[in-house]
Amino acid sequence: MKEEKGGEERIISKEMVKRIGSGAMIVLFVVSGILIGNWAWDIIASLIALCSLWELYQLLYTKYKLSRGWGLAGGALMLITVSAGLGPTVTLSIMTMIAILVLFTEIIRRQVTGHSYALWNLGGTLSGLVYVILPWCFMILLRSRPHGEIYLLTIFLSTWSCDVGAYVAGSMFGESPLCDKVSPAKSWEGFWAGLAASVLCSAILLIIFAIAPFPLFILGALCGVAGQIGDLAESVLKREAKVKDTGSLIPGHGGFLDRFDSILINATLTFFIIEVIG
Repeated sequence: MKEEKGGEERIISKEMVKRIGSGAMIVLFVVSGILIGNWAWDIIASLIALCSLWELYQLLYTKYKLSRGWGLAGGALMLITVSAGLGPTVTLSIMTMIAILVLFTEIIRRQVTGHSYALWNLGGTLSGLVYVILPWCFMILLRSRPHGEIYLLTIFLSTWSCDVGAYVAGSMFGESPLCDKVSPAKSWEGFWAGLAASVLCSAILLIIFAIAPFPLFILGALCGVAGQIGDLAESVLKREAKVKDTGSLIPGHGGFLDRFDSILINATLTFFIIEVIG
């Protein structure tokens, strides 16, 4: 019994080391890309976005037929146009073109085979562009705005602080289920700890960057609440697809969509607040 227990502990220890190591590499690449900006951030953001889109399409493909090739090509073109500063009109035009190409594909499929999946294919392919690619486009645009690097660092670091705070507190004190039909491991204790960790992180960044407190406190609270909702949203997708992780590209963490699911909603709301509300 002791030997079995010792073996389990070694496995857990190795898994934790793997998780910490890969997590540190992700943080290093993302933070470096944000600080360098320009082409470095565009490339890093685009690679993460396309890997996440592929993983989402893999999930959706367990239920529906999708034109994954058209979706990935459209996502790449959207990221390129945003990086090149071509404006939102071109980006939205690409989405419309992809919709037309998907429907054309289904016309050919039905003519040749007698079967088509136009409703599922159109909805699934475009949902990937809206859910995954557009938020990363917003993050590329946000980096070019005044104080953009500060806002992006706040989004990522606050979101990751929230994840760590929620995980630690939930593991140690979690008793009240937050949304047990979606994610049984999540608790209200973890939720409040995650929110507190996110706000605390934004406060520390506020001191470091010495800028007006209002935006960063708002971002800290936003990441602490909306980010956890984003995590639950991805959990719904995985439950319907009956998978534990969206991928295995990040050792100990699963896929890119697992690692950046909360970032998608936080970045979108931040971009909306800064661009629309100002």
